[in-house]
Amino acid sequence: MSHDKIVYMANQIAAFFNSQPEAQRAEGVATHINKFWEPRMRRQFFEKLEAGAAFDPLVVKAAELVNRPETA
Repeated sequence: MSHDKIVYMANQIAAFFNSQPEAQRAEGVATHINKFWEPRMRRQFFEKLEAGAAFDPLVVKAAELVNRPETA
């Protein structure tokens, strides 16, 4: 999966959760990513995050709650 697609998908998840109560938003994004993204996708997510990709601020906040996979 391309890294740009990772950014797009994460931002789409954030767009959905932005309609939820504020206290649940970051946890909702992180839970979705932890539950549905395989380790390879989460690894790419963190690579893009560390590279300064254009993630929605909610995604950046949720990243603290996303399970970081072990390096390959």
